[in-house]
Amino acid sequence: MEVKIGVQHAPREIALESGQSAEEVERAVADALAGKTPLLSLTDDKGRKVLVPSDRIAYVEIGEPATRRVGFGAL
Repeated sequence: MEVKIGVQHAPREIALESGQSAEEVERAVADALAGKTPLLSLTDDKGRKVLVPSDRIAYVEIGEPATRRVGFGAL
């Protein structure tokens, strides 16, 4: 699942591929924005954790799962 996180006062967004489902990511974001947790914590496909302070989240974009393409043909 592709996830992009915009952080206030940062010129670039954080982009990661997460093995979590869209519902799990959405639940984690909702808990962070509701103040239930001080940090938004997500894990990417390589096992690295991404922590963002809840009060600094500008936006979160949850995309489709990435599919790997093979070859050079136009699809």
